[in-house]
Amino acid sequence: MAVQEPHALAKTTRINALFDFYEPLLTEKQRTFLKYYFLDDYSLGEIASESGISRQAVYEHIKRAQNALEEYESKLKLLERHERVSRTAGELAEVIHTLSLQDQDKQLLKSAIDRLMQME
Repeated sequence: MAVQEPHALAKTTRINALFDFYEPLLTEKQRTFLKYYFLDDYSLGEIASESGISRQAVYEHIKRAQNALEEYESKLKLLERHERVSRTAGELAEVIHTLSLQDQDKQLLKSAIDRLMQME
């Protein structure tokens, strides 16, 4: 597996997160190519060989799929909302830790945060 640059790693992480939210909205081909490229770490050449098309065609399919994911996010903002809720839950957990409460009460509050995160 090739070592990725920090920017490339951040991009891969973002695409994987967007894929988690919007996978059902993609075409079967888009899902397959994104899985091969971002999750299974296949090269463009490996995907092309597997699919019987050119590397350029694979690149174009992946690029269109990435653009579709970003377009869905720009309209629906599910990832942005998830990240905001996760940050807030983390902040609440830190505050709970600092409060002078009995362990049982702290656990109840943490449990409530966990339930909220599961609803998300």
